[in-house]
Amino acid sequence: MDPAETRSAVAAVSAWLRDEKTAQPARPELAAAVRTTVRTLAVNAPGHSVEVRVPPFVAVQCIEGPRHTRGTPPNVVETDPRTWLLLATGLLDFETAVHSGALTASGSRAAEIAHWLPILRFD
Repeated sequence: MDPAETRSAVAAVSAWLRDEKTAQPARPELAAAVRTTVRTLAVNAPGHSVEVRVPPFVAVQCIEGPRHTRGTPPNVVETDPRTWLLLATGLLDFETAVHSGALTASGSRAAEIAHWLPILRFD
């Protein structure tokens, strides 16, 4: 993943992240921001033990450990695009997202992705 591309994609949606009353970005902009940040996570934390899902845009496997190949993975993190981008930019922390119900983290290793967040920060 190109860090400049990731930063640019997230910058395009940053006003919406900072103020949810701002109009939601166009679907292609939102998709680009979600996909680049989730794929950056997969590059930074390679592996196959945790599946991160941000429907409808992307799902990746990351974090070193046992490889999952069939059925529902034992360790899954799933959230909506805005919550993911808030996590990816450090505007929301993992535990707060879990406790609010905005993010589901199932399995004993799912919370390990918190170690790899944020992907990038905005000043």
